[in-house]
Amino acid sequence: MEYQIIPMTPAQLPQAAALERACFSHPWTEQALAEDLDNELLTLLAAVGEDGTLLGYGEVRTVLDEGTLERIAVAPQFRRHGAAEALLRRFLDDGREKLAFLTLEVRAGNVPAIGLYEKLGFEVVGRRRNYYREEGEDALLMTVVLRHDA
Repeated sequence: MEYQIIPMTPAQLPQAAALERACFSHPWTEQALAEDLDNELLTLLAAVGEDGTLLGYGEVRTVLDEGTLERIAVAPQFRRHGAAEALLRRFLDDGREKLAFLTLEVRAGNVPAIGLYEKLGFEVVGRRRNYYREEGEDALLMTVVLRHDA
């Protein structure tokens, strides 16, 4: 499957909102995503197919030299094709120049995501008990160090 990783544009917001509804129990709205596009602390990247279809997207918040992966989502029918990994690698590559570390939260039971994060160098650094209340799951806090000089 061919796709490219590009900065998200306003034209992709309806697809991103649909992706939110398909992937999350508490989806972000199109309006919230639009506001994120205008926020200078946030970077939104899109994995876009040859026909313009949004396969997935990710969002990183940057405060000083700290990055937080706020969201990553890939449409169920496009999973296992490398889009999530490509998005994360782009965030990591871009982050090496300006971030000391990148951190994220993941459901403790989300084994595929944890495996991907570990493959890319993230390590578990903490746990938030019962963070995902509706699912009855803990959140694992994972971090990858990007620069040791910070």
